[in-house]
Amino acid sequence: MSLPLPLDYPPMEADTAKEIPSGPEWEYEPKWDGFRCLAFRDGDDVRLMSKSGQELERYFPEIVAAVKALSAKRFVVDGELIVTQQRTLDFDALLQRIHPAESRIRKLAAETPATYVVFDLLVDQRGLDWTGLTLDERREALEDFARQVLAGQERVRLSPRTRDFDVAKAWFKRMAGPLDGVIAKRVDRAYDAGERKSMLKIKNLRTADCVVGGFRYGTKGKQVGSLLLGLYNQEGLLDHVGFCSGIAVADKATLTKRLEDLKEAPGFSGAKPGGPSRWSTERSTEWEPLAPKLVIEVQYDHFSGHRFRHGTKLLRWRPEKPPKSCTIEQVRRESDSPLTLLE
Repeated sequence: MSLPLPLDYPPMEADTAKEIPSGPEWEYEPKWDGFRCLAFRDGDDVRLMSKSGQELERYFPEIVAAVKALSAKRFVVDGELIVTQQRTLDFDALLQRIHPAESRIRKLAAETPATYVVFDLLVDQRGLDWTGLTLDERREALEDFARQVLAGQERVRLSPRTRDFDVAKAWFKRMAGPLDGVIAKRVDRAYDAGERKSMLKIKNLRTADCVVGGFRYGTKGKQVGSLLLGLYNQEGLLDHVGFCSGIAVADKATLTKRLEDLKEAPGFSGAKPGGPSRWSTERSTEWEPLAPKLVIEVQYDHFSGHRFRHGTKLLRWRPEKPPKSCTIEQVRRESDSPLTLLE
């Protein structure tokens, strides 16, 4: 490619913040729950590069075709690959696209096509590098690019932005279920490739009350290492939905004794814990079932594929909460579709 940026050019990173910052130096965008992706086009050559530098073209042929169909023949843009179903984001469907079989990828591309949501312009259609200019300048150029190139496109869309703090707060609240959070960017900064200086992510963190249906001992000694969490499904069965491992060292001995006094099979009457994950190969596959009597409130970021996507954070014990009230409906709250932001 004859573009001014190499294919391994690192995208700008975001630091984490607990609150949305305010002030004239900030603008705000939705935080899409997808794969970060830089799209390079030079004539008929299109490359989709992940944040880690992996090529994604074979997994998203419909996006390659959509980028090739654009009238601009040369550019580099920064954005997010997302998949939507029933007007909400579906990260599990997105994950399924990373598959070794081309036939499977083609089938999914037709059944659950991805959308590429663009939020920054790095190289314009004339081949000019914009990374040294401020976000204010880049965004104005991106919106000109979108008017000329993206109008009427279904698979490549412009991500909205706002300078209004109240609008950003409304996004954060109204889209609390399906939207991943809010991104805050400094409008007076250049594109800080690979750095976390100019962008903050404020994630939507939710809470749920869960039954402790089992536990695992830690790798050292006979003290609790993690709690296995359950929610009752619509058939009244307790499904294993994730784990919580943030237990204070000072509490482990007392908690272990309390848990051991409640050991009782089967622990989970529905879906049961599996073996270790591919990322945690040292964790034992063995677990201890408990009578469904203990309830804890946990904080989580995503619930998808019938489980918490990541580990949860223990907030507090809920002795006053009846276990049967810990149902799957807690994590299926209704909220506005994030796709309204693209319309």
